[in-house]
Amino acid sequence: MLSKRIIACLDVKDGQCVKGTNFVNLQYAGKPAELAGNYAKQGADEIVFLDISASGEGRKTSREWIKECAKALDVPFTVGGGIKNNEDVREVLACGADKVAINTSALENPGIISAASRAFGCQCIVVAVDAKKVAGEWMVFSYGGSKPTGKNALDWVVECEGLGAGEILLTSIDADGTKNGFDLELTKAVADKVGIPVIASGGAGCERDFLEVFEKTGCDAALAAGIFHYGKTSVVKVKEFLAKNNVKVRVV
Repeated sequence: MLSKRIIACLDVKDGQCVKGTNFVNLQYAGKPAELAGNYAKQGADEIVFLDISASGEGRKTSREWIKECAKALDVPFTVGGGIKNNEDVREVLACGADKVAINTSALENPGIISAASRAFGCQCIVVAVDAKKVAGEWMVFSYGGSKPTGKNALDWVVECEGLGAGEILLTSIDADGTKNGFDLELTKAVADKVGIPVIASGGAGCERDFLEVFEKTGCDAALAAGIFHYGKTSVVKVKEFLAKNNVKVRVV
């Protein structure tokens, strides 16, 4: 059995890390390279950077902080935000990123998934899906969770897999920042629908939340931000707790 991955996520705005609740009320959390380097030392298996305002502001993610992070990290990292075509993918990978995350641009032009997958390999292409329950079904939102798309989340992840996505980064808008635990129902439903890895995101509040999402869903990795940024727990403590409860993780 493959080890479950623990991923630290850094939301980036104006070159700085921020954290909010339900995608709003953003607060400064630190510098990307510095925070990411600390998480790598703690044993994070991967780092995800999401430039949460790039698409809404119609701009590319700054390449400078990506290069700084590449120098500071010895673990794989993913960058998302403002990636609209293969040239953007090429530039971000050239700056040192191992993967790119595509969200709004994939919803507006699904062909970018297949084009990027063919050009760079599906292992480089992560589709980020921000979902919220609306009238009893999970719906996809774009532009940092602010704009409804009318797409059903389960249908969308199946479509993404068919187009060549190598991984799904699934964030529950309902659970995001609440620290009440991952959205187990949503995560299980998505993981059961696709054959590619699913990263659970949104809602982690303690070590047991990670155990529950691995025991009760088919996700391959779990991601957190706020509880790591503000010291409520650490990557080390999460992994120690999981190992004690018979979840296979990579130990530093």
